[in-house]
Amino acid sequence: MRKLIGVLLTGTALALAAAGAAYADYPERPVTFIVPWPPGDLEDQLTRVIAEEMQRETGVPAKVVNRPGGGGIEGATAVSQADADGYTIGSFVIDIPTMHVIKGNAEYTRDTFEPIGIFLTYPFALVAPADAPYSNLSELAEYAKSNPVRLGHFGYDLVPTMATFAAAQEHGFSFSTDAAFDSLDCSTLATGDVDVMNTTMATVLGCLEDVKVLAAYTDEPLSIKPDAPLLSEQVPGLDITLWNGLFVPKGTPQEVKDKIAEIAEKAVQSDKAQDIAKATGAGVYWTGADEAAKRIDEDYAAAEALVESVQGK
Repeated sequence: MRKLIGVLLTGTALALAAAGAAYADYPERPVTFIVPWPPGDLEDQLTRVIAEEMQRETGVPAKVVNRPGGGGIEGATAVSQADADGYTIGSFVIDIPTMHVIKGNAEYTRDTFEPIGIFLTYPFALVAPADAPYSNLSELAEYAKSNPVRLGHFGYDLVPTMATFAAAQEHGFSFSTDAAFDSLDCSTLATGDVDVMNTTMATVLGCLEDVKVLAAYTDEPLSIKPDAPLLSEQVPGLDITLWNGLFVPKGTPQEVKDKIAEIAEKAVQSDKAQDIAKATGAGVYWTGADEAAKRIDEDYAAAEALVESVQGK
């Protein structure tokens, strides 16, 4: 019996050692990063920088796949259904683990994903054409009393959209119409499809002189539009900061998560990533898994309060 137990223990130890060695060799086959938005915006650009760094560091192909749809839900669902082995990584905005769960929009739950880290703070804003007869929320509210104002956004149940509706309520007006778009850029304003829109400054860099910012959804002034008023200054208590991070399915081995984090941190500190930050006004940095998890918990509570605020009025 003792001999049998010894053989079993030895076999178990060898199996564990083999598994550890396999994880240490990660990645051994191509890695896919899923961005649940169309190509071109900040999360897409920076995720590609991370994928390039992974391929350079490991010699294994790494690609970015764009899976837009449902305000990020389609891409997030694809990651939730992947094996927990580090070969499918999600690049997610704040709404994926917070607002979509709170609103019951997704099949996944709050515990479906584990954060690798947060690497981006969006220079998000409410923008209008430069010749619009309003320059802040108060002026927009006054104008909206006697004129229709059409809002473009990325989805109804997203944090910035909910914050915009909350800001409108606080200023005593509502939008005449609103619509969700997969992409909000210079052409959206130029064609007159909307009067104002929620978007990142990265999407309007090509027409920056033709755009005015009515409210910056950031905790610091936008570096590329430093005089733009902050949302939090115009609606006290409405402090919204929008981020993007890397996530994997729950149960992914720690060794694999550590390797992804090591590569991602190096990538976002690169000249290429920091040049994107300077050009767009984005915050590009690395916040590890533990701090990211705390941030998500805080933002989950804030999103719950935001939903209650909008729905309760």
